[in-house]
Amino acid sequence: MPRVKLVLEYDGSNYVGWQIQQNGPSVQGRVQRALQELLEVPVAIWAAGRTDAGVHATGQVVAFDSPKQLPSKAYWMGLNGLLPDDIAVITAEEVDPAFDPRRWAKGKRYRYRLSNRRSRSPMRRNSHWEIFQPLNLAAMQESVLPLIGKHDFSGFRAADCQAAHAVREITKLELAGNVGDEITFVVEGTAFLKHMVRNIMGSVVEVGRGKQPPSFLGTVLEGKDRTRAGQTAPPQGLTLEAVFYGNGPREDPDDDD
Repeated sequence: MPRVKLVLEYDGSNYVGWQIQQNGPSVQGRVQRALQELLEVPVAIWAAGRTDAGVHATGQVVAFDSPKQLPSKAYWMGLNGLLPDDIAVITAEEVDPAFDPRRWAKGKRYRYRLSNRRSRSPMRRNSHWEIFQPLNLAAMQESVLPLIGKHDFSGFRAADCQAAHAVREITKLELAGNVGDEITFVVEGTAFLKHMVRNIMGSVVEVGRGKQPPSFLGTVLEGKDRTRAGQTAPPQGLTLEAVFYGNGPREDPDDDD
């Protein structure tokens, strides 16, 4: 059976997350249902990462083994005709039969959006964390610098994170925008812990509000204590933008979000 790779874009507002759960509709469940309609048999799919309830994606990568030999265009057009309006297939292609979207991932890019307008924004309520008081952008930019590189990110992992270890490498980050409008945090890394980006953003906002000094994130990083960090930022501001691949599986298969 051919193995097919899909790149998905979705608005996570109406879902309990990527993974199938008993408490509501999931993105995975909707995609599998559409595949079953297209291929006329149940098909299991697996993804590069499990986005949480309310989190979005523009570059989620999934794979499945197809019981039929179809042109890539058939998966792209066929699934888009069956999926709800808030989920879409961006690309489809046949790949190496050993391809695993999680184990072969060399890195990921996330974007977190803040709306810093003085009044609420109906257009941003499902895609931004709305903070109405002015933020200190320069202090926020300074605060994230210690995160670049390979570190133990225990101070920014969820309490129920099941990862085997907390060592992750952030290869690129940028915090930019305009106070009074939109501020965006873009981060790339080899992999991420559960809630890692949202926990970082919660701490960054503490700095932006003047409740903590710019050294705060470095202190949390060194202390490796989640209870010392800021709140977990709301899910709607977070988007999985891209997953990066090489030619095979990565060396550390447990290094996953």
